[in-house]
Amino acid sequence: MNVVVCVKQIPDPAAPQSLEAGTHNLDRSGKLILDEADTYGVEMALQLVDKAGTGEVTVVSMGSASDLAGVRNALAMGAAKAIIVADDSLRGTDALGTAKVLAAAIRRVNPDLVIAATESSDGYTGTTPVQVAELLGLPSITFAKSISVDGSTVKVNRQTESGYDEVTSPMPVLVTVTAGVVEPRYASFKGIMAAKSKPIEQLTVADLNLDGQVGPSGARQSIIAVEAAEARQGGEIVVDDGQGADRIMQFLDSIKVL
Repeated sequence: MNVVVCVKQIPDPAAPQSLEAGTHNLDRSGKLILDEADTYGVEMALQLVDKAGTGEVTVVSMGSASDLAGVRNALAMGAAKAIIVADDSLRGTDALGTAKVLAAAIRRVNPDLVIAATESSDGYTGTTPVQVAELLGLPSITFAKSISVDGSTVKVNRQTESGYDEVTSPMPVLVTVTAGVVEPRYASFKGIMAAKSKPIEQLTVADLNLDGQVGPSGARQSIIAVEAAEARQGGEIVVDDGQGADRIMQFLDSIKVL
């Protein structure tokens, strides 16, 4: 069974974040790491391939190729190879454009299963994975809390507000996983050393025949303003003089809890 995992390299959340000069784009020139949300997908894929007894895991990413530490982390965990689409013309690409790039790269692998995080930690749109599925003509199952494969069928426990849905789908299929679906392994020293020699295929927009469809010219959405979040306000202290319960009820009613 061959599995593709969509991964993203993001700026280290522990470092101060900033925007590129004169733009509303996140500055990605510093250290890049593998998005923690994607480690769950990589681990899930590795476990499924191990259980199948055959196949391999390929990670597919879009972004800068100047720092591949995040991609190599996925390889060190056990993925067999990586594909990264890196091109200056991708700056300013929206969610749909990103989906077009990932879908075009995934077609080159022709996998049985595609796994992605529910959303990236630096974007939070939550739309890209299902757009990838639509572009590939695949069914999609979101918010998977567990995944198993029986022959050519994928079985998923899909997390909902009221519990779980049991969903099945024929392969190939795209599945998004939630944090905690599995416990990601730590890359061993042997894995880290092996990752240095694993193949990383670097592609451009032209390689995927997507010229004019991505980047600012192909974007259907754009960021027009960025504002700092409001400073946190101090809470109101209520001294119970016999009317405390009423004050609490009034507050809960004002925020539409009641």
